[in-house]
Amino acid sequence: MDNYRELHIIMPVKDSIETVREALAALFASSDLNWRFTLYNDFSTPENTEQLRALADQYTFELINWAERTKHPSPNYRFTLIDAQRKALEEHADLLIIESDVLVRHDTIAQIRSARTERLGLIAAITHDAENKVNFPYLYAQHWRERPTLTLKRFSFCCTMLTLEFLQAYSFEQLSTRKNWFDVTISHKSLVYGFRNLLLMNVPVLHKPHSSRPWKQLKYTNPVKYYWQKIIHRRDKI
Repeated sequence: MDNYRELHIIMPVKDSIETVREALAALFASSDLNWRFTLYNDFSTPENTEQLRALADQYTFELINWAERTKHPSPNYRFTLIDAQRKALEEHADLLIIESDVLVRHDTIAQIRSARTERLGLIAAITHDAENKVNFPYLYAQHWRERPTLTLKRFSFCCTMLTLEFLQAYSFEQLSTRKNWFDVTISHKSLVYGFRNLLLMNVPVLHKPHSSRPWKQLKYTNPVKYYWQKIIHRRDKI
């Protein structure tokens, strides 16, 4: 199989501009630049939207502002995934999702692409903290060996590639309109459709969790308040 088929990279963004700047700088310093890139701006403030426009001009990428296309309130991750899947299918490309609180290394993209083999649905880089230790959301793998590992456990989309074959098999139009996030759903669907999911324990990326959703830090500092917001205010539905 050709590991280096076409690739489309997306980054969903909501504010957290300084982290976005870091994420973009790391991405565009990659050794492999043979891909297309779209940034999805999910109702950032007007001031931050203007900064995103400037970054789009600086790096020459496509910027989609959901505020110009829908009145549906943030989060609009379902719309982002549907649009990104459409682009990837049109381009006959794999789809790599890199979140705005993730800093890739210069060889991350090349290593993810080189890991592509038959019947893989998802290929993810392991997340590390600033001390180079496995961190959220892959704490379940913190004691695994540093090698590519097939797993039935759920993936996050911090830095995850969805292969063209999987995109062709499962339409994101089927994703629930009652949920906000779909990492768990899509991880499971990959397995249901007969694909395998590969976690690259030897390909770390720096993850700064919840930079764009600071209220989620309450999960670690004030769990009671976190679950109050999650349940009573119906936030963060997965």
